[in-house]
Amino acid sequence: MSGPPPSKVELEFARHHDQEHAQVCRQPAPRRLRLSFWRDEQMVRNALKVAGEPGLVLDVACGAGRFWPVLAEHANRVILAADPSPDMLEHALTHHGGALLKRVKTFPSSAFTIGLSANAVDCIFCLQLFRHICASEHRLALLREFHRVSRDTVIVSVQIEGRFKIGHSSQHSLAGKADVEAEFRQTGFAVLWYQDFVPGFALTRVYVLRKTG
Repeated sequence: MSGPPPSKVELEFARHHDQEHAQVCRQPAPRRLRLSFWRDEQMVRNALKVAGEPGLVLDVACGAGRFWPVLAEHANRVILAADPSPDMLEHALTHHGGALLKRVKTFPSSAFTIGLSANAVDCIFCLQLFRHICASEHRLALLREFHRVSRDTVIVSVQIEGRFKIGHSSQHSLAGKADVEAEFRQTGFAVLWYQDFVPGFALTRVYVLRKTG
């Protein structure tokens, strides 16, 4: 059975992301969440290094720009940031200082039909949306669009089935490692590197992909 269309997928993700973000805005993040943010940022730095410290990066489904400070740590990097919600893009501008915002150019766009030409950026960065995509057909659609727009690498995050399960993760939200990596190959990517948030468990895995054709 096919899943909902891409537009609905993005709307559902946006609602979920808005709720999580509102909770963080209203009160200080708990220690568990701060540790999670720190680990995510560490993995992003490692991924960017493997990708060759790309100079022009597109942050897709950027939300409130959670990873902009990390992306901006490389002094010569230019950051493009796209999100389907113009309101979220406006909100993102209130979260960061002027020096950082000079490095970021935002524009409204669906991740499935990015408003850029082919080979427009060195690297596409898509963590939060990609890890919430459950249907293989939608991951393939995203990967094909990323292959069109990136001239070199893509950084994505996936909820991968681990050897053990923790908490109450819904099985339908977890992807099989072999299935996901087959999707990468099918859409013209090779896996350069990956890193797991918590090795061996139901986990988040960050991949660096390189175009092969």
